[in-house]
Formats: sequence, structure tokens, C-alpha cells
Amino acid sequence: MSEVTETINELLQSIGLDSDYRTESLTLLEKGESRYIRDFKLNFSSTLTSEHLSAKECALLGLSVSINNTNNPLTQYYTKHAEEQGATAADIAEAAACASLLASNNVFYRFRHFTQKDKYNQIPARIRMQIMMKPVTGKEFFELMSLTISAVNGCELCVNAHEDSLIKMGTTEERVFDAIRIASLVTASGKVIY
Repeated sequence: MSEVTETINELLQSIGLDSDYRTESLTLLEKGESRYIRDFKLNFSSTLTSEHLSAKECALLGLSVSINNTNNPLTQYYTKHAEEQGATAADIAEAAACASLLASNNVFYRFRHFTQKDKYNQIPARIRMQIMMKPVTGKEFFELMSLTISAVNGCELCVNAHEDSLIKMGTTEERVFDAIRIASLVTASGKVIY
């Protein structure tokens, strides 16, 4: 067994997938004996830890991004990991709700931003966002999840609004940065595990 295959099998085991699980991307990396597999494994494991976020928060961010990206294997993994880190069913449901709500907001507000027409800013959005008022995960963390989903979905207006809100709440830039780092690595992981 090659070193690349061994590393893949270790990664799959840590995610809870069978050693014979392969996606086209994973197969291409394995056939080419890509050195990236080692980086990929380390990058994936780094989504679970942060100096500025708790393990539970890392898991919930990973879950929200996985749901946003419709990645079933990673959604299952981060759900289990979040539960192991003390997340309640309500916390987990909120990560799912955030991914859904922000997907709609990101499309809507990106449209407004792209068109730059005052008329569209005057028409009510008519998107219910009650969950943002009293989130079970807390306003600051829900805002942090919202920021990560907005960054993944590429909504500049939403990213700026959520980041500004977080800074006004007293969130450190290091905490924001780590959340975005995790979101970027979960998104990258989804290009190989899907």
C-alpha cells in the first residue's frame, strides 16, 4: 500500500467512512500519488481546533458550511463531532437554519448590491429572519456563522455587514479570521469528500 493510500485510509477512518470510499477527486489524487493528500489531511484536522473558538464552535461552523455546500458525508461527520463536543439538538438545528437562511439572504442582498438600484432597496425583502433575534447559540456566534456562510457564498455586502456587526459586539478579528479559515477548509474538503 502506497503512502498516499495509507494517508487516505487514515483520513477516511477519522471521518467515519469506509476505506474503500472514493470520489473521483480522491481517486485522481490517489492515482497521481499527490503530495497534496498530506496537506489535505492536516487541513481537514485543523478545522476542529482554534485558539479563538471552542471545539463546539469549530464543529458547528463546519456543520453549517457542510450543510450550505450540500455535502452529506461532511454534514454527518460534523453533526457527530458537534454532539461529541456538547452541542445540543437545538444548536445543531440552528447551524442548519443558519445555512438555509443565509443562502436566501446572500442571493437577495447580492442582487441588491450588484444592481445598485435604489428602487430595489426600497421594496421590503419579505424574508422572515426571526431566528436571528434570539438564537440558541447566542447572537455573537450566530452572527459568526452568518459571516462564514456569506463568505462561502460570496456576498460582499453580507460579509461586510456581518463582520462590522461582530466587531461592534466586541468580537476579535482573530476569532473572525479563524471562523473564515475553518469555512474555507471545510469548503476545500468538500471538493474531495462528497
